Amino acid sequence: MTINLTCTHCATPGLAEGFIEDAGEHARGYARWIEGALERGIFGGAKRMGRPRRRIEAYRCPKCGHLELFATDEV
Repeated sequence: MTINLTCTHCATPGLAEGFIEDAGEHARGYARWIEGALERGIFGGAKRMGRPRRRIEAYRCPKCGHLELFATDEV
């Protein structure tokens, strides 16, 4: 699907809608944006408890391939 957004890199209108896949272990299938700086726990994983999480929407420029990412709805 083409969205009426303009590329911030080359100014081409009409970005293609898509998403960033998370295919890791126990993944929900889509990536999430988590507020705050990355902090690692004792086993090396990211500390996420109590932090807001938002779905990432991605749009690709058909001319230059630049990605525009937006952190939208809480998940």
